[in-house]
Amino acid sequence: MKDTILLVDDEEGIRKVLSISLADSGYDVLTASNGEEALGIFRTRRPPLVLTDIKMPGMDGVELLRKIKQESPDTEVIMITGHGDMGLAIRSLQFDAADFVTKPINDEALEIALRRARERIWMRDKLREYTENLERLVTEKTRQLVESERLAAIGQTVAVLAHAIKNITGGLKGGMFVLEKGIERDDKQYLSQGWEMIKGNVDKIANLALDMLNYAKERIPDYRLWDPNRPVREVCELMRPRAEKCGVELEMDIDPDLPEIEFDLEGVHCCLTNLVTNAIDACVDVECSKQVKKVVVKSLQQDDGAVIYRVEDSGCGMDEATREKIFRMFVSSKGTKGTGLGLMITRKIVEEHGGTITCESQKGRGATFTIKLPPRGKSAAVSRARQCA
Repeated sequence: MKDTILLVDDEEGIRKVLSISLADSGYDVLTASNGEEALGIFRTRRPPLVLTDIKMPGMDGVELLRKIKQESPDTEVIMITGHGDMGLAIRSLQFDAADFVTKPINDEALEIALRRARERIWMRDKLREYTENLERLVTEKTRQLVESERLAAIGQTVAVLAHAIKNITGGLKGGMFVLEKGIERDDKQYLSQGWEMIKGNVDKIANLALDMLNYAKERIPDYRLWDPNRPVREVCELMRPRAEKCGVELEMDIDPDLPEIEFDLEGVHCCLTNLVTNAIDACVDVECSKQVKKVVVKSLQQDDGAVIYRVEDSGCGMDEATREKIFRMFVSSKGTKGTGLGLMITRKIVEEHGGTITCESQKGRGATFTIKLPPRGKSAAVSRARQCA
């Protein structure tokens, strides 16, 4: 098809002479006597080259050029013009004609124009081929990279899980040993200690499994109209016995005038529970017994309608290295006490709302976690943008 050319001219003599010349040059020549006929042939055969006179009765060459380019921008069109038609020739170039030759047609000038048109077709085909090859290469390399990262993530997850399970298994074996000694000696104190060790490690297994299920579970926030202070009150009431047992003051600092907003009550409740639990544990880890151990849960609303939840503690705090990785999988500042999934689950829920979570902390100076939930409309837009990215 690249050697096929459509010749359009209303003068039969010119068509015959040019047809012979083009055929001798190796072209398969299609001919048309006017623009309408040429357009019909073009739509049927789709030749890559068109050589057309500019001035023709009915549809002239410029109009034919315009219609061909609308349907097939890659087709190269060379215009034939008289000496007095230079204005039309220049206009044809504005419609992306490949070139023009003047009457009487010089064979060398025509061959140069055709060669340039063929070169443009060749360059375009090569560019398309290179682009397609590059796209295939990028797609394949991206697939390989994603697969490598997936396998690396699986390997890291398996390694950390194996380590966590090994620690729990060690705790279970220790509890079993103490329990067996208690049975051998008929010692109730040993029996009680061993049993408590076993129960504690069984709880760790249950928490680990539950955290993994919560993180893996795909869920869409169940948006309903709620009082934004409700999850704060419920979480503080739920966690107060634990705080008192640990010697930690648990306080609320809420704005009672907050208007109702749409959010997922269960999700926000889970987030605040995780943060308050971590805050209490951080206070327990404080070495100085004289320091006041306090956790404060705050709620407020910004001018843009966003609701802010803030959990502040006077606990052990974190250094910069720990703070930068606390939202990563299986990274915990609690050592063997935590699964490392709580903050990941919290961030996942917050981002499902289109919100953000940040942490400010210094070693020995406590920590402040801040959740920002945008208004419902902005939240949905942010969530969609993140999914597209």
